[in-house]
Amino acid sequence: MIDRILRKGSRPHVCIVGAGVAGLRCADVLLQHDVKVTIFEARNRVGGRLYQGKVGKHLVDLGPNWIHGTHHNPILDLVKETDTSTHSWDYAEAVFNRMGSLIPDKRATELNEVLWEIIGEAFKYSNKNSISIPVGQSLKEFIEEKLLERYPDSDTRIDNAAETRAILMDMAKWWGSFVGSPFEKQSLKFFWLEETIDGENLFIPGTYEKVLTKIAKPAIEKALLKFDSKVSKITSNNGENDTCIKVKTVNGQIKEFDEVVVTTPLGYLQKNKTLFDPPLPKDLQESIDAPHYGALDKVYVTFKSAFWNTAGLYSHTNGSELTSTLVQHAVPNLTATTTQIHTVPEKLKENSAESWPGFTHWLTPEYALPTNPHHWNQESVNMASFTNGLGHPTLLFYIHEPCSRWLAEKLKSDPAGQQKFLESFFKPYYSLLPGYDESSTDCQPLDFLATQWATDELAGEGSYMNFQIGVEAADKDIERMRYGMPERGIWLAGEHTSPFVAVGTLTGAYWSGEGVAKRILSAYGITSDEDSESSMENTPKL
Repeated sequence: MIDRILRKGSRPHVCIVGAGVAGLRCADVLLQHDVKVTIFEARNRVGGRLYQGKVGKHLVDLGPNWIHGTHHNPILDLVKETDTSTHSWDYAEAVFNRMGSLIPDKRATELNEVLWEIIGEAFKYSNKNSISIPVGQSLKEFIEEKLLERYPDSDTRIDNAAETRAILMDMAKWWGSFVGSPFEKQSLKFFWLEETIDGENLFIPGTYEKVLTKIAKPAIEKALLKFDSKVSKITSNNGENDTCIKVKTVNGQIKEFDEVVVTTPLGYLQKNKTLFDPPLPKDLQESIDAPHYGALDKVYVTFKSAFWNTAGLYSHTNGSELTSTLVQHAVPNLTATTTQIHTVPEKLKENSAESWPGFTHWLTPEYALPTNPHHWNQESVNMASFTNGLGHPTLLFYIHEPCSRWLAEKLKSDPAGQQKFLESFFKPYYSLLPGYDESSTDCQPLDFLATQWATDELAGEGSYMNFQIGVEAADKDIERMRYGMPERGIWLAGEHTSPFVAVGTLTGAYWSGEGVAKRILSAYGITSDEDSESSMENTPKL
């Protein structure tokens, strides 16, 4: 750090490894202060996991679909600035039981209320007792305990207590689509870290394409952006007299820089710690390895028409006032994907009660043994339910590990047979929807699109960080990664180094890149510490 003091007022040359959202935002802030920026990106495009593709004729997001929280969220600001549409649903959900029968709407709503009340209790318990909770205690165990208290077999006033507990435990598996991993592995000790920014969770019914264009514009126009440039070695000075950092790429380039910001996904960082010479400090290596890197993937299925959305085939209510109260007040905001958590204002929306709900759940299916012998839950978003002409006849399935990893490996092993395989896997679920007629062309999939992040090397073979049983100091691990190695001129950025309330989100990646850039500017005296702190006053300090 002493050499930076001697060079106060100079403009450093900063290398950013990775042109995802964290790297692009970091570049933007540095470029605003005339810092020279070079970006090495292993892919042939910007955006990282913020990426789009086509299913049939429809452009869709392969990465984030959501805005997690609307209170002081810079991503929401960008969405508004780019005139990107958002959508939120009512509280109706369709739930199929283990045998493929639709659970009556009233019953499903009642069970949903119970589940979210217990999850709210789990958050409060984790927040209050994190220090004393054993590292091996899971969210599943907490839910099981609370269900036994509510539905004991000894209470003769409760009909089918065991059956009710079983259904609720099946529903609790939904948590996997929030974090990308099974709920039985979710740490109760660090469950509080899954809370996100306050406000609504909004879905992007189109894509994040315009937002990405805006975020990337400064880097594309002003930075030296090198595509197809995978970094193979970062050699730093370990705090000694030689202040330059050498960055080598697999295609033979070797460049020298004053600072290096590594924005690779956590999963990639975990598998490639040997990039750094000398090796990373032991405590930093341990903090990188400690969190789990989940694998949330998506599969889009598009049809000629939304046969399930035909009026008159299904009727539902918009959810009860109890559901609204629970979700808006009793339960902290979460990284929702396939269930309504903070998706609407407190006044319930007046959506049509004759169209199929926005979310569908197939619980622990026992009727699809040939293709799903492990009975993995399936969940989907009804993209035909979007308003303002943005809807299209597509179902978006969210899948998490182990299902996501298994499916991605299957697709990777047989690229030519992907469409046929995906149809055989998902047909048992969409064929249960109202209006399905196997002989009708309206009910035959036109196209499938699977994201396959679970086998994407540069994505770290996964999606984002989560906190599993066994982790001992998850909050300290995040803080250690966030600190990086400023004494060696090496910094880390990405959703895994963000403020706690934004971990695992697009907002977290954006904030992390911004935060590192401002620390570098402050270190060189380009901005003052006070300027850096005041400019981040709306960023959570957790």
